[in-house]
Amino acid sequence: MSASLVKDVKKTFIKKFKTLPLLIFSPGRINIIGEHTDYNDGFVFPAAVDKGIAAAIQKSNSGSCTAIALDIDSTIEFELDKLKPSNEGSWENYVFGVVAEIQNRNKVVGDFNIIFKGNIPGGAGMSSSAALENSIVFGLNELFELNLTKEDMILISQKAEHNYVGVNCGIMDQYASMFGKKDHALHLDCRSIKSKPYKIDFKDHQLMLINTNVKHSLSDSAYNDRRSACERVSELLGIRALRDATEADLEKIIDKVIPANYQKALYVIQENNRTIKAAKAIKNNDLETLGALIYQSHEGLSNQYKVSCDELDYLVEQAKKNEHVLGARMMGGGFGGCTINLIAKSEAKAFAETASKAYKNKFNKVCSVYFIQLSEGTHLVR
Repeated sequence: MSASLVKDVKKTFIKKFKTLPLLIFSPGRINIIGEHTDYNDGFVFPAAVDKGIAAAIQKSNSGSCTAIALDIDSTIEFELDKLKPSNEGSWENYVFGVVAEIQNRNKVVGDFNIIFKGNIPGGAGMSSSAALENSIVFGLNELFELNLTKEDMILISQKAEHNYVGVNCGIMDQYASMFGKKDHALHLDCRSIKSKPYKIDFKDHQLMLINTNVKHSLSDSAYNDRRSACERVSELLGIRALRDATEADLEKIIDKVIPANYQKALYVIQENNRTIKAAKAIKNNDLETLGALIYQSHEGLSNQYKVSCDELDYLVEQAKKNEHVLGARMMGGGFGGCTINLIAKSEAKAFAETASKAYKNKFNKVCSVYFIQLSEGTHLVR
């Protein structure tokens, strides 16, 4: 958790509203393996990280609510009985959406003020949106004693994203941010929404993210396209979701789907199996196998699911050339964002430098490198 973030929002809140706020920290997340399996009722393997969003929140007696996004120095005032989505892409939709979804559960929220600030790199695929939603719902739950469970809260966050932000996301991001556990990754079953924490001993290795700093405009439409392709194949198979399918099942309908959609469904089935193998590898402290599965995940995302891009593929190729990297893959929705790399600690800095240099030469763009620790989920800061 970043102490300076918390200090910033607290100081600004006291100065502006002349009262002591409740303080919440809500982390971003990484996903070790299991990409695009969440909306197929499958398994994923996320973990909360030590970057996130700090929020300061307190009741308001001014007759309205104020929300301030400190990073972009943007303020909105609103009334609780007049909530409706703002323009697409507006940050306030996260705030409005969470409040509206709480109200939909017949819970009473009073007027409040909130200030938040984050250090999750934008466009890195580390779910700053889920961290923001969770910080808001967690804060309101504390402030107005709504008696929501953490399970309730993540469903509220997810619905806010569906109904106000317009992204038909799965549950992984909100779950990982809310339930994260220090030094653990969560093997999450997205159907039952239950997870098993696995303590990861990276020994002399560590995780490193390299951000391509590109975001190809395809991402939202492509996400929805892939989601509906998966749903169509499930329908043809007469099952609820692809998590219930085997490769043999898929073979039976090969002549009923276009080759591209066959490959997408095949990827989901294989990726789901990889997350189960990854859990076993982590349990056995077998980082080599984990690394190999991570590389396979990227192959599938790039060649079968087709959500990678030249920049991501190039960074994974750079990783493959380095014997100290056990595994690398694109992470997140795709078409930009980060690669996640499992690398020997002693070689991480050198690899970061050579990969960055090669990337700059190839694309005439700068990539960013982040070192991360697995950390606690959304919590009150005392």
